[in-house]
Amino acid sequence: MSTARRIAEDGLFAAILFALQVALSFLPNVELVSLLVMLYARHLGRRVFPILFAFAVLEGLLYGFGIWWISYLYVWPILAWLSILLKKTQAPVFSYGILSCFFGFGFGLLCSIPYMAGGLGAAFAWWIAGIPFDLIHGISNLILALALFAPLSRVFSVLK
Repeated sequence: MSTARRIAEDGLFAAILFALQVALSFLPNVELVSLLVMLYARHLGRRVFPILFAFAVLEGLLYGFGIWWISYLYVWPILAWLSILLKKTQAPVFSYGILSCFFGFGFGLLCSIPYMAGGLGAAFAWWIAGIPFDLIHGISNLILALALFAPLSRVFSVLK
């Protein structure tokens, strides 16, 4: 594959992440980004990381580069890295649903790390306040991944 084609595809993949995140932003912590990050990681391998960086930049451009934005530089790559490891173990497809669920449950904890700049108490308070949203995030991730991961993975395989 040519470099130009790869750059164009990666830009499209980042734009899809961004568009879906914005389109579903009215639903608190219900998102398709986690699902697509896992699919991209499974099918594109390490190529997913520049896509995630582009997605994070787009998020910052739209919503501002606040302290929350720092977490996007490591939270989504963590999910991608775990998905790549899961593929290497040849785990069954439903394992991605479990990963997505636990990722949603832990999202707030992972995102609280930059708030340690205000002290451990600030990060802890930020995380605790978001637990109800993390529960929604984890459960919705599980449902979406169990329903959509396998069929979207088959589509992705055909497109490659």
